[in-house]
Amino acid sequence: MNRQATGRSICVPSGGHRLLNIRNCLAAFCLVVSAAPVQARDYHYSDAHLHFVDFFQESAGMDQLLKAMDKGDIDHVMISGIPVAKKWHENEPKRPRYYAGDDAAVYWYSATDVVVAAALKELDEEQRKRFHPFLSGFNPNDKNADAHIRRMLDMDPGLWQGLGEIFTRHDDVTALTQGDTPRANNEALTRVYHLAAEFDLPVMLHSNITSKRERNPLYLAELEEPLRNHPHTRFIWAHAGTSKELHRHQKKLDFLLPTVKRLLDDYPNLYVDLSWTMLRPYLLDSAGGPDPDWVALVERHPTRFMIGSDVVGRFEGLREAMRAFDPFLDALPEAVARKVARDNFLAVLPRKRQAEVR
Repeated sequence: MNRQATGRSICVPSGGHRLLNIRNCLAAFCLVVSAAPVQARDYHYSDAHLHFVDFFQESAGMDQLLKAMDKGDIDHVMISGIPVAKKWHENEPKRPRYYAGDDAAVYWYSATDVVVAAALKELDEEQRKRFHPFLSGFNPNDKNADAHIRRMLDMDPGLWQGLGEIFTRHDDVTALTQGDTPRANNEALTRVYHLAAEFDLPVMLHSNITSKRERNPLYLAELEEPLRNHPHTRFIWAHAGTSKELHRHQKKLDFLLPTVKRLLDDYPNLYVDLSWTMLRPYLLDSAGGPDPDWVALVERHPTRFMIGSDVVGRFEGLREAMRAFDPFLDALPEAVARKVARDNFLAVLPRKRQAEVR
């Protein structure tokens, strides 16, 4: 009998030799197949969470962003400003490099949307199709916010494709922000959610699930109330309610997975942004392997998750930020992985935009 150890080997009887029984033949075949290398997947991505500017409203610019997108196989980007600006306080001799660099305040900054719009208007039509701008420069404590958003939509018809990232509970950002702490269920944002439904705009909401020290879903009701009361508004929950500061103080929130599971089952208008603070310790374990419980949850809701970099104004690490999700994506069925990597974000955009990006 001739036995060829190739990926397509079969048992071929030779005339002068005794045939192997069928069980041995099948075992040999299975051994060869299992040893064959698994083909690596090549993904194209939609970055569902990117800030064109940093907390000083500065940016490396659109040329650098486009180069980073091309290098990283990133077809589409949710692009937004940052709704607050960091103050360089009179008493500080050195300008801080980040919002947490010193104790100076941050303040609501509406011109962030003007910066984003101006950058997009410099692009040609084909380039512009890759960008999906979300309007964010409004104070979520101000009941005038919906009127401001309506004016911005009227000024640039068809430009804005979503609202956010809206900062509500956001640990140190909240602590430094001038004025009252925003809540996802306050009256001002209720008016914004009605407007979002009217214009078919998804809303990206940053609402931490808890504080730095409470090991329970302390602020969950602030998110769940608008989910329940605004069924026609699509909500993207930034980082699934987590943040770098929560991880620093609490490591891993054991109640996060069952909470996200219940919310997705109860509210079909909820989508989850898995951007970077979700990678570890949730999607990937300490050894870099995929967490099977999160894999199972994404398989259960294959159209409800998206990934993003959450970079702020600098784009040199964009490719690496998106590819960091590959070990988790590879653990999913391929069709689901491609939805999470690219298509789910596009599907949550205004319906009149979806046909243009397929």
